[in-house]
Parts: sequence; structure tokens; C-alpha cells
Amino acid sequence: MTVLQAVLEGIIQGATEFLPVSSSGHLSLSQHFLGIQQPSLFFDVMLHLGTLAAVLAVYYKLVWRLLLEFFSMIRDLVTKNLTAKRMSPDRRMLLMLFLSLVPLFLLFLPVPGSGRRLKDFADQWATDGDILVEGFSLIATGLLLSAGIFFSRRDAKIHNKEKRPGSRPYSGRKEYNAGDALSVGLMQCAAALFPGLSRSGSTLSAGLIRGISRKTALDYSFVLGIPSILAAAALEMKDALSAPPSVPAGVILAGIASAALVGFLAILLLRWMVNSGHLAVFAIYTLVLGIVVTVVGFVEHRTGINLVSGAILNFNG
Repeated sequence: MTVLQAVLEGIIQGATEFLPVSSSGHLSLSQHFLGIQQPSLFFDVMLHLGTLAAVLAVYYKLVWRLLLEFFSMIRDLVTKNLTAKRMSPDRRMLLMLFLSLVPLFLLFLPVPGSGRRLKDFADQWATDGDILVEGFSLIATGLLLSAGIFFSRRDAKIHNKEKRPGSRPYSGRKEYNAGDALSVGLMQCAAALFPGLSRSGSTLSAGLIRGISRKTALDYSFVLGIPSILAAAALEMKDALSAPPSVPAGVILAGIASAALVGFLAILLLRWMVNSGHLAVFAIYTLVLGIVVTVVGFVEHRTGINLVSGAILNFNG
């Protein structure tokens, strides 16, 4: 792998990790049609850490406040001063984030009669020769984003019609409750299961559908992604370190830097597009791409041939 290839990999990772278009779906499609593979598992982990740096660079103030609140909550627990009354907004958000992470444990549940966990099916769908799952999941991403836009606009229209003259326009709720947190967590779990279902897109849409403001829903989605990225990197790190890296250190650093920089810009771009009402661009893109991929997938099922590479496909494993 050259430095240029590493930079391109970092650009793809940084953009698709945060824009609501599904990094897993695009990676799976690139592997299917172009034969593009990550040069090493270690390099893949490093790219994820690059995108993690991007989130921390944008949300470092909020993350720092949440860390301080975490230790404050531990202190209150030890001194038996922990109470649900007079809870600060940061502590409430921290508790809701914990609640949103709970559904991820569903991925490790065994599926009766299969001898496998849910997570094993995610790995299979992301690497097999069948792209129908990716197609349907991309369509689902587009529909979720469309639903989020619809409910956000509907709620704003209803509340603004009833507001008093001179009051600020209604933009949605600013705090999550337990139902909101679990809904977002379940969508994040589904995104981890189905390649093509965007994590940021589905968690953002879940918040919008539940009546959360666009800014709050987006910030919550990105901060929730921090432990998710860390968990994914930790799960892969053990296997990654079992073999020596096949990519030179300088090349790896180039990939990390490009992933971090592009990820940082992608977060700023998405924040601007969401706050300015341009989220529909991603809904249209994922819907169109999903339909195209689904049609191609059905054709490949009938012909048994990869339409781009011409390779013979085996859909039975």
C-alpha cells in the first residue's frame, strides 16, 4: 500500500463514517464490485481511531463535561447522595447515553438453532457475494431519513401554529427521555447488524421521529458514536495485534491523518446541512443507490455473475 492509497482509504472512511450514507455499506459494495480490501485489520482499526479523533476534536467541550459528570456521579453514588431530583442536563444526557448503549449487547446473543450470534450474521452479510442486504438496508436508510425530516417539519409546524406572538420558533425537545434513548439504541444496534443501514443516519432519524430538535439529535448521535467506535476498535484490536502490521508506519499515519481531517470536515458539513434543512440530499442519495443496488442484486441472482467483475457468484456460502 502506498501513501496515496492510504490517504484515499482514510478519505473514504472519514466521509462515510459520519455522513448518513453507511460506511459499512459502501465498504461492502466496494469489496463486491471492485475487489477493494483493507490491507490489514490493524490498518482498519487505526482508521477508526482517526475518525474517533475527529469526533473528539468537534465535541471536546461536551465530552469533557460528560467525563466530569461521570466522576461526579460516581462520587455521589459512593457518598449515597445520588438522586434523580435536580439532575443537571449533562448528567441526564450521560444516563441516556448509557441507556442507548444497552441494546448493543443484543448483538452477542445466540440465535437459536444456528450456533451463531447476531454479530456473526452481520459479518457474513458484509463479506458474502450477495448485495441484496446492502440494497434493502440503503433503502431503509433513505426511508428513515425521510421519516425524520417529515416528523421534524410536522412537529415544528404544529407547535409554531400554536405559539404566542413574539416567541421563538419551536425546533423540538432539547432533552432525551428513556424511550428516546432506547429507540436510538435499538436503531444503532440495527445499523451494526445490517451493512448499508447508516449508524449516524438511523440514530439521527430516531431522535427526529421522537420529536428531538435537529441540533440535539445530531449532537447526541455523534457523541453516542464515541463508545461505539471504541468498542469496535477494541474488539478488532486483539485479532489485529496477533499478526504484525503489513503496512509501514508512515503509511498508517497518513491514513489516520486523512481519516481524522475528512471526518472532522464531514461532521461540520453534516451539522450545517442538518441545521439548514438540507438533510434530504442524503435521503435521496441512499434511496437511489439502494434501489440501484437492489436491482443489480436481483440480476446477479438470476445470472450468477458479478455484473462488474464478471466473477462467478456462489450464493449458497
